[in-house]
Amino acid sequence: MFGKYRRAARPGLNMKIPLLESVYRKVSIQNRSVELEFQAVTNDQANVYFKSMLLYSVQNADEETIKKVAFKFFADKDLMQALIRTIEGNIRSFVATKKQAEILALRKEIVEYVKTEIDLQLETWGYHLQDLQINDITFDKVILDSMSRVVASNNLKAAAENEGQALLITKTKAAEAEGNAIKISAEAEKEAARLRGQGVALFRQEVAKGMTEAAEQMKQANLDTNVILFSMWTEAIKNFAEFGKGNVIFLDGSPDGMEMTMKQIQALMIKQAGQPK
Repeated sequence: MFGKYRRAARPGLNMKIPLLESVYRKVSIQNRSVELEFQAVTNDQANVYFKSMLLYSVQNADEETIKKVAFKFFADKDLMQALIRTIEGNIRSFVATKKQAEILALRKEIVEYVKTEIDLQLETWGYHLQDLQINDITFDKVILDSMSRVVASNNLKAAAENEGQALLITKTKAAEAEGNAIKISAEAEKEAARLRGQGVALFRQEVAKGMTEAAEQMKQANLDTNVILFSMWTEAIKNFAEFGKGNVIFLDGSPDGMEMTMKQIQALMIKQAGQPK
């Protein structure tokens, strides 16, 4: 009334006294949004470009709040200018304390910092910051190219390390497998040699046993046991001729030569029989 605040009308049907009352401003309590694009500089003098979206609203529908919204600023454009510059200033002050390499990982921290700093200021204007979304953070092309090279080199380094580890594992496993194979082969050869030795020893035992029994039988029949030696000698000559594969073996077939051979075999058998078992 006459340029002085009188009352705030609520939504719905309201009465206005003609000539005495006039509507100064209509205040909407719905959410509002605005997009921001601005630049900041990091602690290491790198330019950072932000694209963000601001969501805000009137704090509540109380009369005191409505009065703040209606009279704090002359027009909405003045509110928007103050709001945008305040948010940009807070983000710039935060970014100025950080290095370029840290910025991309600090979206959440930036939003929390701005909300903490600006909420109290907005309350004095009758508004509340609902949300601040940082949609895009970019740098100068030179910095983006260098970041791409760093990422590429790190990927190559990681790939080389992985290939080295894989090769090391492959070589280690191959060496272990080869070592195990050699060990198994050696153990098998050792066991085979032991079994061959047992077989040869058993064969000799059976031959000796058979010869002993044959000699006893011949003694009981009053026969010369030298016949056994002669049989062994002729059997050996037969095997030489059958399996010699063309080798030439000179044997003395005269009676004196045969007698000398028999004596040598007898002496060898006596010598072996006299050795301790």
